Amino acid sequence: MAKYLAQIIVMGMQVVGRAFTQALRQEFAASRAAANARGRSGQESAAASSLSGITLQEAQQILNVSKLNTEDIQKNYEHLFKVNDKSVGGSFYLQSKVVRAKERLDEELRIQGREQSKQQPPPPER
Repeated sequence: MAKYLAQIIVMGMQVVGRAFTQALRQEFAASRAAANARGRSGQESAAASSLSGITLQEAQQILNVSKLNTEDIQKNYEHLFKVNDKSVGGSFYLQSKVVRAKERLDEELRIQGREQSKQQPPPPER
């Protein structure tokens, strides 16, 4: 009886191990494909995320913006910064998250601006 139980446990562990290995391989392949799709600007964006400690998606969620629009970002930043001011009973932690989110979105706008300027051909000389 114990022998069969041990065999069942070993076989179960093998199945779980194979499934885990396959899932890891799929995740690595998907990660590589996403990195290739992002290209150079994706690398700069990833570097900005690691430096600021906040991802682009998280920054967009914090400031409640879906597209990188300077006016919407500034408007939502000012509102959330004022609402979370410690002098009006807000949270310093949330206020700092709002500041970091704005910094991250500003950095992403700079990256996109550099990419667009690289793609535009220089004006012809006269």
